[in-house]
Amino acid sequence: MNKQTDAFIKHAADREQTAAIGTSLPHESAALHVSGEATYTDDLPELHGTLHAALGLARHAHARIVSLDLAAVRKAPGVIAVLSAADIPGENNCGPVLHDDPILADGEVLYLGQPVFAVIAESHELARRAAALAKSDDVVRYEPLEVVLTPAEAKARKQFVLPPLHLKRGEPAAKIAAAPHRIEGTFEVGGQEQFYLEGQVAYAIPKEMNGMLVYSSTQHPSEMQQVVAHMLGWPAHGVVCECRRMGGGFGGKESQSALFACIAALAAQRLQRPVKVRADRDDDFMITGKRHDAVYEYAAGFDETGRILGARVEIALRAGYSADLSGAVATRAVCHFDNAYYLSDVEIVALCCKTNTQSNTAFRGFGGPQGALVMEVMLDSIARQLKRDPLEVRLANYYGVGERDVTPYGQRVEDNVIAPLTDELLASSDYRARRAALAAYNAASPVLKRGIAFSPVKFGISFNVPFLNQAGALVHVYKDGSILVNHGGTEMGQGLNTKVAQVVANELGVPLSRVRSTATDTSKVANTSATAASTGSDLNGKAAEAAARTIRDRLAALAARELGGEPETVQFRDSMVHANGAAMPFAQLVNAAYLARVQLWSDGFYTTPKVHWDAKTLTGHPFYYFAYGAAVSEVVIDTLTGEWKLVRADVLHDAGQSINPAIDIGQVEGGFIQGMGWLTTEELWWNREGRLMTHAPSTYKIPAVSDTPAAFHVQLYRNENAEPTVFRSKAVGEPPLLLPFSVFLAIRDAIAAAAPEANHAPPLRAPATPEAILDALEAMVPPAATPPPDSSRAARHERAAPCVTGHTDTPCGHGRSTTGCKPG
Repeated sequence: MNKQTDAFIKHAADREQTAAIGTSLPHESAALHVSGEATYTDDLPELHGTLHAALGLARHAHARIVSLDLAAVRKAPGVIAVLSAADIPGENNCGPVLHDDPILADGEVLYLGQPVFAVIAESHELARRAAALAKSDDVVRYEPLEVVLTPAEAKARKQFVLPPLHLKRGEPAAKIAAAPHRIEGTFEVGGQEQFYLEGQVAYAIPKEMNGMLVYSSTQHPSEMQQVVAHMLGWPAHGVVCECRRMGGGFGGKESQSALFACIAALAAQRLQRPVKVRADRDDDFMITGKRHDAVYEYAAGFDETGRILGARVEIALRAGYSADLSGAVATRAVCHFDNAYYLSDVEIVALCCKTNTQSNTAFRGFGGPQGALVMEVMLDSIARQLKRDPLEVRLANYYGVGERDVTPYGQRVEDNVIAPLTDELLASSDYRARRAALAAYNAASPVLKRGIAFSPVKFGISFNVPFLNQAGALVHVYKDGSILVNHGGTEMGQGLNTKVAQVVANELGVPLSRVRSTATDTSKVANTSATAASTGSDLNGKAAEAAARTIRDRLAALAARELGGEPETVQFRDSMVHANGAAMPFAQLVNAAYLARVQLWSDGFYTTPKVHWDAKTLTGHPFYYFAYGAAVSEVVIDTLTGEWKLVRADVLHDAGQSINPAIDIGQVEGGFIQGMGWLTTEELWWNREGRLMTHAPSTYKIPAVSDTPAAFHVQLYRNENAEPTVFRSKAVGEPPLLLPFSVFLAIRDAIAAAAPEANHAPPLRAPATPEAILDALEAMVPPAATPPPDSSRAARHERAAPCVTGHTDTPCGHGRSTTGCKPG
């Protein structure tokens, strides 16, 4: 390492001497990330004889394979072998729930980009060149079949991968019909590519006695172990899966890393040589599933204050060609439709529509964002129909106490802090004064329009499949007092290993530098759940805490014998052990324990309490607790071009009593920007043939640094989890992704400012691209009322009003920063 890295590590070590938990300590791999020394799966040294695999992809969205002649592919330069479905000795399936997801297509292709065969060659480049021959009719001949590409088409045909979900409470139809005011409409939101920096990659190494070591960039090593074993026809103990870290996952490596692990393992087993699969970014886009896009039909009845008296929604999700995790995603959508609002009478229907597109899968939020978004759109529409501030309508519908604290699925909201959190954010963001200032600005600005919006979030934490809420960990204390921890969670940049190490260090009273986290490994902690559903720290932190506490109790008993006193009075802090008024170094006690034959390692196991769920009635207690948050966003749009910019965002998020505030704030910031990208810039588009046209960074736009607002105020809400989680903390991975609903709603607010007399909401779809914004403007503003035709930059700036807010962190009407810009 260089001097700067050494200095960074020393500075971090100095800071973490004060406290191992509840402190803003650096990510355990931060120095390695910055220096480029962090090792990912593709960085592992390649053993002698390593081969490389690439996939031949289908060029039809739905077709029967008439013939498969791989002779030309086998003759391509550098090719060692070509494998098809016929070469799989066990089960040709990598579906996580149903057996409907073939590893390699067998007789029929179900989406354009589906793997048909695998090429194994001497190099990555040669494998890719040979795999590209899949485009030739001489290699694969097809008989095209009927194609269904959209959820609307699939819904019309009643074509689903799973039965519809239906939850009903009360008499929503009667309440809607009898309400003083009613609203109904449709809405649509697009999907989202995970776009992890590190793509899908697996490296399989054959071992003795029918063994296989698989290095996989995956959020679920145990599932990779099981799927590979089934594919090979082996018992699970013959396969070990390891993952040190991922360069991002976001749900895209929960189930969909299985195909790549299986191909690598299949080739390695057949050829008895190490084999690596690293998907090219374009192939990754074409093969893997995304966030489910959705089409909604909704209706609501409400009173003069905007309080909902009855509501109904149908959520049609694009599942793709197979079930994958769509059932659980749809269930989450159902359970998050209410968001932060009480619904006395409600009906929710969720459809998993089968289409000839990639099989959609997990994505940060796991259906929760799709469920909650339509509720926020409905409330915004209600407010505009009543000509009220959308904030006031939201406040009127908040969960309260007593009868107004039960969710549609029957769980009580017992830890509700949304009201005080909202009050704090409204004060810190100066929401009401800014809203008044924006109204004055918009009245004077014919071209540039500003919008501001507030949105809250209530997000349930736990897997909605109860048995997945379990975790294990191993903690080893060595004779010198250093500590090694291994757990079943996976590190994907979110800081899980750092937090788990902090928990262990705190339990044993040592600085974080004395604890090391090792790679996730199915031979160390077995039968683990995916690192998903924001449960990583909750589950694995508690398991590691249990293991460390067992060791601490053993050491405390020895300390009491050595120093006097009772074991329960022994304290571990600052690398010292205190008992009966005396103290000794932790390392000294550990060495004494070794000599006294005290066990210095332990396992820990944790299961989340209270969680239960009836999948037939869609009722129960699916969440251990709720995390809360809220955001206020301000945007400016150009009504001539549809361009927009987020100029300020104020975010307040409930992370409970944070284990590591710096990491948690980073997660909130990242989740906010990622969610903003989903709702504004990231557009997936398939052509009529079913080819995904936005399959690379050149055509698919994720947010850049320039999209981050200059004024980005992110704070953690001071709170303590009502449930006894680690350090009374709360999960922070997924909930912040719902906070940028406020960005989308602010764009709607700015569009509405172009037609102040309208009593309906802008028909803005998501993502709110410039084209979508222009379409919504055209629907709101009659052609005669549009701005003059001169759309040159100079003309637009001449017509635009000057900055009137006095805020130095928002752009003025001249398109410049207001630093030094005088009001008026």
